Amino acid sequence: MSAEVERVKQYLRAWELDGRVREFQVSSATVELAAQAVHVIPARIAKTLSFLSKEGDRCILVVAAGDARIDNKRFKEQFGVKAKMLSPEQVRQMTGHYIGGVCPFALPDGQCEVWLDRSLQRFDTIFPAAGSDASAVELSCDELERCAQANGWVDVCKIPETAQ
Repeated sequence: MSAEVERVKQYLRAWELDGRVREFQVSSATVELAAQAVHVIPARIAKTLSFLSKEGDRCILVVAAGDARIDNKRFKEQFGVKAKMLSPEQVRQMTGHYIGGVCPFALPDGQCEVWLDRSLQRFDTIFPAAGSDASAVELSCDELERCAQANGWVDVCKIPETAQ
């Protein structure tokens, strides 16, 4: 078990959700690979997208459905800044996770705001990463909101019309 996954499991233990963390022998670093690893449609993968805050000193994490795409206009209206993805180095520094394993759990204090996109609410359960590029945890939207200590729900993504 990687140190990152162990840190997420310890974090999730407060909600008695650590037992749901799954680790894989294959990569789950992308939506498609994660969907194959957990045997679900890609939309049920809860991807955590990392953006630079307006002030430039923190990150905004948006957890969205695997088939959702950021709507730049809605993002700017919500956060007052253009959607600018973090570099891999910034992601590691601000979230404590590597690309492919970024999740809304076990984050450094004061570095990140966590927001959940409404695109997730189509599903009973979703699968965010659990700290590595070969892990996931199955959660309901309510469980995700609680244990991610999310700032709230936003509508900053577009989902394909065929998925609506």
